[in-house]
Amino acid sequence: MQFMIYCLDKPGQAAVRAQNRDAHLAYLKGFADRVVVAGPLLNEDGGMIGSLLLMAFASRSEAEAFVAGDPYGKAGLFQSVTVTPWKKVLP
Repeated sequence: MQFMIYCLDKPGQAAVRAQNRDAHLAYLKGFADRVVVAGPLLNEDGGMIGSLLLMAFASRSEAEAFVAGDPYGKAGLFQSVTVTPWKKVLP
């Protein structure tokens, strides 16, 4: 099953994001076979304000375990995290 993982940063946390970016990317590489698409959410000025990941997991609990292990989350970067089942229709 595929899941949308939508994470919004706490305001004013650009330094936390920058300090944990390498660890976050390394963590994602460990799940490369499950990533459908992943990237940062941006504000109008191009600054990073969150993350959007579409990923394949066998269950919601696996998706939530992935979220719990993300270095960004462990660093307290996120204001909110939403995990929602998702289904690709197009293209």
